[in-house]
Amino acid sequence: MPDTRESALRGDCAQCFGLCCVALPFARSADFAVDKSAGDPCRNLQDDFRCGIHTRLRPSGFQGCTVYDCFGAGQHVSQVTFGGVSWREAPGTARQMYEVFPVVRQLHELLRYLTEALERPAARPLHGELRAALARVRELTALPAADLEKLDVAPVRAEVNPLLLRTSELVRATAGGRPRGRRGADLIGKRLRGAKLRGTDLRGALLIAADLTGADLTLADLIGADLRDADLSGAVLTDALFLTQPQLNSARGDAATVLPAGFERPSHWTS
Repeated sequence: MPDTRESALRGDCAQCFGLCCVALPFARSADFAVDKSAGDPCRNLQDDFRCGIHTRLRPSGFQGCTVYDCFGAGQHVSQVTFGGVSWREAPGTARQMYEVFPVVRQLHELLRYLTEALERPAARPLHGELRAALARVRELTALPAADLEKLDVAPVRAEVNPLLLRTSELVRATAGGRPRGRRGADLIGKRLRGAKLRGTDLRGALLIAADLTGADLTLADLIGADLRDADLSGAVLTDALFLTQPQLNSARGDAATVLPAGFERPSHWTS
């Protein structure tokens, strides 16, 4: 069965066939220097499936690549679903591999959230249900490629989402004070410098280019929050709930930003 440890739910490019560099499309923009269609290998993908400009992606105009993470779906599809046989070795599997990859990524994202929920002591009353949901999603990731290709993830997400919402309520209640909700709020470009957002529900909030300098985001629920270009300099994200590395990678910050345990400080943040 797939490994759901934290390390297995992060992209390991060395064990992947460059699937995000082939299967996914991108358009020329501030995030990508060129257009690329789904199924076409990126011009920077080398024969060994490594990126030829990995150390200079941002200055080369490929900022979008530095904020992406597949939650370990790439290595799972490459090494488990397709048994370590690449799309170059077996071109006939390419189309199916590209179709399966985004499906498994969605499942792995759910595994990531469920795994975190099980690590939260405040969610102990839900641990039985969370473990059962984790097992069900894990079983789906082990399906054959033909079944994964046809899998509709929406019903799976609909089953898991209420558990994550209840987890959020239990965890945020430990923050003290009256729980606040800004779920789905349009906070694009808002000045939230020093804001007291401890224990706030920011699920799905639009925080693009928001000024969160010095804000207190302790125990805030950030699942699905859009943090692109948000300024997290000096912000406190201690025990932020359902935060992911791609969210941090898309934001700005500095050495004073307080990160939860287990997260890496993005290399493009200021010192």
